[in-house]
Amino acid sequence: MKFAIFGNPYQVNKSAHVLRLIEILLHYQAGLCIDREFYLFLRDVAREKLPAIRQFVGDDFEADMALSIGGDGTFLKTAGRVIGKDIPVLGVNTGRLGFLADVSLDNMAEAIEEIHSDNYKVEERSLLQVCCDNEKLTQNPYALNEVAILKHDSSSMISIQTLVNGTLLTTYQADGLVIATPTGSTAYSLSVGGPIIAPQSNTIALTPVAPHSLNMRPIVLQDEVTLELKIASRSHNFLVAVDGRSVSCHESKTLTVRKAPYTVKVVKRFNHSVFETLRDKMMWGADFR
Repeated sequence: MKFAIFGNPYQVNKSAHVLRLIEILLHYQAGLCIDREFYLFLRDVAREKLPAIRQFVGDDFEADMALSIGGDGTFLKTAGRVIGKDIPVLGVNTGRLGFLADVSLDNMAEAIEEIHSDNYKVEERSLLQVCCDNEKLTQNPYALNEVAILKHDSSSMISIQTLVNGTLLTTYQADGLVIATPTGSTAYSLSVGGPIIAPQSNTIALTPVAPHSLNMRPIVLQDEVTLELKIASRSHNFLVAVDGRSVSCHESKTLTVRKAPYTVKVVKRFNHSVFETLRDKMMWGADFR
């Protein structure tokens, strides 16, 4: 099996774990290639002595599985690199929460052994695609977590006229609007009061950010709908954040958000469920008395 390795080029104190993971993979005689930026970080910044591994830049790689070593932010970047390649992603968590990268440092050896034994499952996660006046954004237009429309260079809220399949839903008067996939329901959307959605529910959630009216509540829709968004702002500009990657747009532009024609495949262990992750990360049932 061949693995493409991606990582967080800022976690110097976690670099030794990367070497340990590489040792485990080589023990199983896996083929390895590594993102060049991450390789240079390990060599020059973390000063780790690496074995000879093929380096790649951009999308110039082939692999059976991608390894994301970092937090959920690193996982999102890795997912963006494998879109269209049909390569599943395994997330090894060296960050904080780890909803996506949920293989801990303590059990990564066990997880790799399970993969070597073909004892794992792959979940397909839906993506959102955002277009600006029917043209894809110049950066990656696909979101695994969310598309967020946010105010830009102004303390004043913005108006977001929202149409669902051509029918007016409402006009949000707010600091922004988060359109989240089930995968992203535990990310930005959750922090602004959105619902937690099961990964395979085929839905999206629309959650306003600091709405002017308390009557504006989150709504869950089928993910086959097409959303049209027309924004008005005092600064005449607004931000579009696609999984945290921000682009400035003029208010004359109309955004279209719909389900993407691609999915991201996420590697999961058989003995690990999304409900276990929620209980662990959200500390459901914990008694702090």
